[in-house]
Amino acid sequence: MGVLHGMAAKKLNLDNFLPYRLSIASNALSERIATEYQNRFGLKIPEWRLMAVLGEGKSLTQRELVAATRMDKVTVNRAAKALADRQLIARLAHEADGRSHHLELTETGRSLYDAIVPAALASEARLESNLSPDERKVLLAILAKLTAAAEDYG
Repeated sequence: MGVLHGMAAKKLNLDNFLPYRLSIASNALSERIATEYQNRFGLKIPEWRLMAVLGEGKSLTQRELVAATRMDKVTVNRAAKALADRQLIARLAHEADGRSHHLELTETGRSLYDAIVPAALASEARLESNLSPDERKVLLAILAKLTAAAEDYG
């Protein structure tokens, strides 16, 4: 008892466990922004993420949106349905694959996106006001390294 693979079992200290701390930080930031998007624009975070990706101007399939947003298929499907029901995105037939559709912002969706971007940038600026420019640069570099390491992990 208390031995794991021939080594003494160590106690997990969540305050220092990086995956946990990243999850907590991500959830805290998302919850902070989610309330604003829900109250002001009637959007949930997954819906906004799809709009943000589609707002870059390229129509994408749901599979491509899963990859771009790192959200699961069901979450992307629900968000896409909600956005389509509000006529914020449109489904376009896929030339090569009849079972797939390209999604893109409608004119209404583009107008809402254009209204949200200043609010999103203001939220980001408020949150980042706690970091120096150098800290922000280092944080982004660290996050890129951790993301790459997680993708290569296997």
